[in-house]
Amino acid sequence: MASRPIWKGQLRLSLVSIPVEIHSARDSARRVSFRQIHKPSGKPVRYEKVVQGIGPVDSADIMKGYEVEDGEYVLLEKEEVDAIKLETRKTLELVQFVDVSEIAPIWFDRPYYVVPTDELAEDAYRVLRDALRKSGKAGLGQLTMRGKEHLCAIRPCGDGILLETLYYADEIRSAEPLFSDIEDDASDDELLDVATQLIEKKSAPFDASAYKDNYAKALQDLVKRKVRSGKTPRARADDKAKGDEDNVVDLMDALRKSLKTGKSAKTSAKATSNRSKSGSGSRGKKAS
Repeated sequence: MASRPIWKGQLRLSLVSIPVEIHSARDSARRVSFRQIHKPSGKPVRYEKVVQGIGPVDSADIMKGYEVEDGEYVLLEKEEVDAIKLETRKTLELVQFVDVSEIAPIWFDRPYYVVPTDELAEDAYRVLRDALRKSGKAGLGQLTMRGKEHLCAIRPCGDGILLETLYYADEIRSAEPLFSDIEDDASDDELLDVATQLIEKKSAPFDASAYKDNYAKALQDLVKRKVRSGKTPRARADDKAKGDEDNVVDLMDALRKSLKTGKSAKTSAKATSNRSKSGSGSRGKKAS
């Protein structure tokens, strides 16, 4: 599936504006997720909004509350919160440059790819990329996206440019309370030498593909066996309640991607239907 930009606008350096798109660098679709099913009935578990002593309530009667004291909340109307949301500005202006090494890993939040929108923008894009690469600097700016303002840094990444959103200063806890009791005495010279030699011996260029998520692989293998087994219980969830989307991921779709059998969705759905007709009455879940 082609990547869709989550933001389009101008990347500005002084008087130079470069039309760009921003794409998420993360692929969350590769993770296998589940929906909770009530075993006796085979129906999906829903989450109702309830108030103690009252029971289920309508969404229209729910307000946002900010806790100011223990158990005491300041109530805000949805319209009041929406009114202060920032309009999506179409310009990311680089206002400062710092050495890449100055930004500690603790500040980084989420990575995004920045690409030029067309061939006309590529020349200026490459100039900025190469200038950042040559100087060893990262550019800082603030990006307004989805009603929120993000602090971000941009730096070269292969043939392109990487944007990483950063945490603001008040979002990071001070490490001092946790590290203050650790003695700052010098390490034993002999032990330090051995540890340094071990580090040197195991040093190599970074290659993320050398590391595998063993739990995810085992989970995919387990579900793969269950899908192929005719004895595995099945459940159908045809109806979806409003507001339940956050708890639902089409497992069959994720499994088909993981299995990479090359079968079409139509063929897989037909095979599932045939199994259910010849089985004990349980039916396969359709892919949405």
